[in-house]
Amino acid sequence: MTVILATKNLHKIREIRDILSCVKDLDLVTLLNFPSYQPPEELGKSFEERAAAKALGAAKAMNKWAIADSTALVIPALGEDSVLLCQKHPTSTDKELRRQLLILMKGMESEKRYAYFHCCISLASPEGVLRTATAKTEGIIVQEERGSSGFGFDPLFIKHEYDRTFAEMDEKTKNRISHRRKALDRIIPLLEGRKQAAKEASCLS
Repeated sequence: MTVILATKNLHKIREIRDILSCVKDLDLVTLLNFPSYQPPEELGKSFEERAAAKALGAAKAMNKWAIADSTALVIPALGEDSVLLCQKHPTSTDKELRRQLLILMKGMESEKRYAYFHCCISLASPEGVLRTATAKTEGIIVQEERGSSGFGFDPLFIKHEYDRTFAEMDEKTKNRISHRRKALDRIIPLLEGRKQAAKEASCLS
């Protein structure tokens, strides 16, 4: 069963492939396999709308099921600055964005350092969106970078009930407890059902 992962982000590709490795016989290809495809602009006000648009665009273009992700780090104490920061500019590196975040949060007391990753995963067929799932991982922003693993804001984020940043964790641990894992867990039953339906159709043909 081939499913399109509608991204070219190598970090997301690696993470999602690891999480979905539990789905047997899943051939997960990405937009890197379709260099001529131009994804739709990220329109929509919500995470759900943006994820659905990306998934449906890829599904229709390639005539296959597709998965898309819309994720951001939200810091309520920063208000609109949080939203603007998480809309990554093409010329900004992850390190530059982390530095910008630390500057914005300099001097903030611990209770204002609360943050959460908000993740939305959408699964679509060429006919329409099949399911959209959302999940959060809550925690705090530390005062300096810690760890060398992960990507994005991982070196600055500590999940509640843990004492290490995402970037200090090994990949297996992070992928077991992350927001992306929680959202994908709600998509996996449909992928398993699709695989079973394909097997049954093959037996009847």
